[in-house]
Amino acid sequence: MIWNSVLQNMSAGKNRNMNSRRNVSAELRRKSITAVLLASCMALMTAGCAGTGGSRTASGDSGDSADSADEGKISVVTTIFPPYDFVREIAGDEADIKMLLKPGEETHSYEPTPQDIIAIQNSDVFIYTGGENDVWVEDILSSMPDSDMVTLRLVDCVDTVEEEQVEGMKGTAGHDHDEGDYDDAHGGHTDEADDGESAEESPHEADEHVWTSPVNASLIVEQIKNVLSQADPDHSELYEENTLAYQEQLSELDQEFREVVDNAKRDIMIFGDRFPFRYFADEYGLEYYAAFPGCAGDTEPSAATMAFLIEKVREEQVSAVLKMELSNADIANAIAEATGTEVKVFYSCHNLSADDFENGETYLSMMQKNVETLKEVLN
Repeated sequence: MIWNSVLQNMSAGKNRNMNSRRNVSAELRRKSITAVLLASCMALMTAGCAGTGGSRTASGDSGDSADSADEGKISVVTTIFPPYDFVREIAGDEADIKMLLKPGEETHSYEPTPQDIIAIQNSDVFIYTGGENDVWVEDILSSMPDSDMVTLRLVDCVDTVEEEQVEGMKGTAGHDHDEGDYDDAHGGHTDEADDGESAEESPHEADEHVWTSPVNASLIVEQIKNVLSQADPDHSELYEENTLAYQEQLSELDQEFREVVDNAKRDIMIFGDRFPFRYFADEYGLEYYAAFPGCAGDTEPSAATMAFLIEKVREEQVSAVLKMELSNADIANAIAEATGTEVKVFYSCHNLSADDFENGETYLSMMQKNVETLKEVLN
């Protein structure tokens, strides 16, 4: 059965050399996922659910792919919010769309359920980020029988860059480097891994947060349109029309950000948080400082990191310390209290709260909030 194949592949994957700064935590996560799947799959098969289960929708309901088939709609499954929202804009009512990650859930600790895997297997189109956090996806896809399902990895839609270690960040292995271990605040990264391996043996990970730049978002939308048209050629003209209209909105958003940066007094952002915005910073020529890289598992800053960020806020005289949506505000609050500034949210759009989802927030609406926040922070 497919479950046996899935579990065998996931177990075999435990021995794969990840060549990653985060390989230990990734392997532990894979073991956890395998254990959960084994227990849950047995329960599902005992209950006779293996052929009828549905995935969680973004609202937390259960869906059945047969419903979409009866209605003549294609079934699209995404792992996270940005592609979910992009598909809504492109396909409208012509697709039954499910997001595996529930609104409000922490993205980097997500673990798939058997229902999620069934939803993937039964989908016409499956869209996921790719990269280290989605290693479980590759295991599952390689275990599934051949089908007409079309898949798309977001990291394949754009030119990726590496995650950075910038000055002041806590080392990902749990220690801080001297200032000399870092290049300048933007564009530089360390040449050696935290565990002492050479850069060739332990290369930096590609930054997976490719959608944070509206320019990249437009490229991703184009590829989503292509896979939707491949799976559902009868509506390809509609998908093309909706894509062009949405890309025009993304272009307008891009211009708004450029106008803010062009007319700003400074070009620096300071985050008391992780920093998953490298594509955004690169696109608009912004420098940044933060407590951790975008996918860092460690969220406890060192005293050196806190002291550095506090001094940098004072030195640059920024009006606000930034944090991501859904993240703990303790670090940003401590920096703001020490510097007499305030804390503002800058949206990564990786996920959103249940309330925001129910209130109809979109990628565009959250990024529009970022436009207004950036105006304040850069002036």
